[in-house]
Amino acid sequence: MSTQHVPDADPAVTVTGLRRAYGRRVVIDALDLRIARGEFVALLGESGCGKTTLLRALAGLDPIQGGRIDAPGKPAVVFQEPRLLPWDSLWRNVSLGLPERGARDAAAAALAEVGLGNRLDDWPRTLSGGQAQRVALARALVQEPELLLLDEPFAALDALTRIRMHGMVKELVARHRPGVLLVTHDVDEAIRLADRILVMRDGAIAAEHLPETAADPQRFSALLLAELGVQGTAAA
Repeated sequence: MSTQHVPDADPAVTVTGLRRAYGRRVVIDALDLRIARGEFVALLGESGCGKTTLLRALAGLDPIQGGRIDAPGKPAVVFQEPRLLPWDSLWRNVSLGLPERGARDAAAAALAEVGLGNRLDDWPRTLSGGQAQRVALARALVQEPELLLLDEPFAALDALTRIRMHGMVKELVARHRPGVLLVTHDVDEAIRLADRILVMRDGAIAAEHLPETAADPQRFSALLLAELGVQGTAAA
């Protein structure tokens, strides 16, 4: 389970009465959410419940039809695919959007944090899947965002690489202290990483849990799976 810490008092994002629709189909309606600086929130839910729609709205990638999203700074996003530019070196991928002056040094520091400090001038095609996701994480954190949005970034990785990435992400979040929203289908991943777990259903937050208060991890996992409509012990 994650190590609970007291989050910063100032919010990384506050959502009030959010509404998002595609034509006549309402995907999110009257949703409220607050994530504090330094808080790690995992969002679970079945496919189509609105998880990714919410993340894209928080990222400013999709318009909203009602409510408010108040965030003090521009968020950073890590997607399931690394989305690296194949024609640019790793340090240039990481420094996208930074002022040219000092960009290489900033990228070098960010790559060093994810264990790739000796790969600045390498090309994305030389990386494994896990290494590429580390570069994507460095690209997000080099911006020093107050809100970090993770859209199933570990889903395509093998089990061992995923566990290593979990440890790295926890360390980096503790160091940089952004508010974090992780969209995932993996119950075990949510329990391992999050300070708070939200279960989304039909465009609304249906349940909220604090992993550290769970006396029995197996029962807690089973409870989450039941809320997701899944029988058994495997993650959704």
